[in-house]
Amino acid sequence: MPADYFRRLEKHELVREGRPLEIDLGCGDGKFLLEMAARYPERDFIGVERLLGRVRKVCKRIGKLGLTNARVLRLESRYTAEWLLPRESVSRLHLLCPDPWPKLRHHRRRLIQEEFLQAIWDLLEPGGEFLFKTDHPEYFEWVEGKVAAFGKFERLDWPEDAFFYPKTDFQLLWESEGKTLQGLWLRKSPA
Repeated sequence: MPADYFRRLEKHELVREGRPLEIDLGCGDGKFLLEMAARYPERDFIGVERLLGRVRKVCKRIGKLGLTNARVLRLESRYTAEWLLPRESVSRLHLLCPDPWPKLRHHRRRLIQEEFLQAIWDLLEPGGEFLFKTDHPEYFEWVEGKVAAFGKFERLDWPEDAFFYPKTDFQLLWESEGKTLQGLWLRKSPA
């Protein structure tokens, strides 16, 4: 728990010296976070989740698995990205299957907006990556448009076998129903 929710944290408060930091915004039940932390013990991971029951469940699983490189922050994703996390501190930020708010009158509630993309840009260290996935085709097109209009990220090709990337429970459920996920792999320029 941060000592003060009203100041931007320092990188040394979140990550051990010389280790990359990865953020899983909206980590849900923690499946993705736990698999990543187990696979990459040389990296530090923080899951961000606002629902207390989920946070408690993930924390218990972290303890049972003996993972020393994973933690969970109970807070809202937008606030965490825009106001709490230190600038140029994150090597990878994952946003998997956020609420697409499909009704037109709710589009203003969508997480991916210009201000949020700027916050992500500010959080990423040079060469840092933003990885986004959704099963909602219209939302994917919305995000592509917002990213293109923002104009700062380099879009990378993301074949399924590019690197280890565990599937969330949502992804497994949707794939069992014949749905597919679309993803964006974006990078901040290295210099």
